[in-house]
Amino acid sequence: MLNTREKEVEKVAEDYLLEVRDVTKRFGNVTALDKVRFDVKKAEIHVLCGENGAGKSTLMNVLGGIYPKGTYEGEFLFEGNVCHFRDIKDSEAKGIAFIHQELALIPSLSIAENIFMGNEQGRNGIINWDTTRQEAVKLMEEVGLKENPERLIRDIGVGRQQLVEICKALSKKAKLLILDEPTSALNEEESDALLNLLVEFKKQGLTSILITHKLHEITKVADRITIIRDGKTIETLEVVDNNISEDRIIKGMVGREMSNRFPSREKHIGDMKFEVKDWNVFDPLNDSKQIIHNVNFHVNKGEVLGIAGLMGAGRTELAMSIFGHSYGKKISGKLYKDGKEITLKSVASAVKQGVGYVSEDRRVYGMIGIQSIKNNMTLPNLSKFVSGLSINENEEIKEANKYKDKLHIKARSVDQAIDKLSGGNAQKVIFSKWVMSGADVLFLDEPTRGIDVMAKYEIYEIINEIVSEGCSVVLISSDMTELIGMCDRIYVMSGGRMVGELFDDEIEQEKIMACILKAEEVS
Repeated sequence: MLNTREKEVEKVAEDYLLEVRDVTKRFGNVTALDKVRFDVKKAEIHVLCGENGAGKSTLMNVLGGIYPKGTYEGEFLFEGNVCHFRDIKDSEAKGIAFIHQELALIPSLSIAENIFMGNEQGRNGIINWDTTRQEAVKLMEEVGLKENPERLIRDIGVGRQQLVEICKALSKKAKLLILDEPTSALNEEESDALLNLLVEFKKQGLTSILITHKLHEITKVADRITIIRDGKTIETLEVVDNNISEDRIIKGMVGREMSNRFPSREKHIGDMKFEVKDWNVFDPLNDSKQIIHNVNFHVNKGEVLGIAGLMGAGRTELAMSIFGHSYGKKISGKLYKDGKEITLKSVASAVKQGVGYVSEDRRVYGMIGIQSIKNNMTLPNLSKFVSGLSINENEEIKEANKYKDKLHIKARSVDQAIDKLSGGNAQKVIFSKWVMSGADVLFLDEPTRGIDVMAKYEIYEIINEIVSEGCSVVLISSDMTELIGMCDRIYVMSGGRMVGELFDDEIEQEKIMACILKAEEVS
């Protein structure tokens, strides 16, 4: 006769693929997870959401075997059995596949080689390359990836790289896919395709846990939503006939209603601050291919200027080419700041003349991960702290703490490594270094990508504060809602050209898209 516990396990095995019970994880004196509990049903898309630092990734690292049994308290059951994973291979052997936001692919290897990395097709240590290619093609067809399996990873876009990661998971007979911000670097079309693929997998019996900050994605595909806040499970919501609104999800994440996702700002827009005239840029790898075509634009003092456009429009290339010629060849055109012509042929020159750039890829171009918050803040500003032949570290610490408090950066101290921070807090550190540098023209390239709704709001407040002090901000974003909510004026780019300019009441998603579509018809 079954006892109560055995009956519970039997029920779980029948109804659920995964059950998490009272999982607690500590890092020293910090409790990252506090008795987290939730279930994942078989063949469902279960969304896990919460603010940056809420504990989502830590929880997934426990499930994925990155934090082995003994480093946490509590337990989880997979297919009705209590699991104790020693490492990632243990979790993969059970059928759990983890697709991280930072893709684990080797650029110099082919698609087929990446799919079967660590799971090579062959015998006695000898790889059968014919089988590898044939099996890769089967998996690629399953996810809709139309590429030559021998093509190198570095030669395909991020959207296709995501599909390669999913092929890897399928090659290991995954029963549960855990996807951490899988669409953060994808355009809208690629994101929709990936989400539709998860829905198709669900029909085939595959279960997914999706971690995302994009609220419209949550409401589009979720069967159930578990919200985590401050390391605790807040609630699990059942999604039936679109009964869960984005505002309802936000309330669960932040613990209160948010009547407006964009902070209000008193506008005091002044004279022209920065102007770009007749700007042309050619591809750095092929100087016969023009990327930016005769672009003209300007931003005024105290203004948030938006640059809208689809993926591949040339927005990032434009910003990087202006910022110290960080991108491109055969760059031509003129730059004016405060009415005077300037040249910015190096990053050092741009910094010296008060022009800053926050990259869309903050981990590659925006920060030095192993360095402290303090060092990341002060690196472009070391001349401020030089005393004789040495650096005045006390002044460095004092100034770093000033900006830590001013921008509400959540960290133990300014000596903490920046790569240990949540995405939103890391982004604030990057903002800090440019504000500290005295930059009064600041290009922000996808500044809220991959961060939660509350961290976004705090970033928006920082933007409002710096423009109220006379700084000019050029905001590049793929989020139409963000551009509409934050910008005083918007330029629209398509095919490396400026194809429209919208003011105040004209700023609407339909009008932005109309500019793009009209330009594509002409081209």
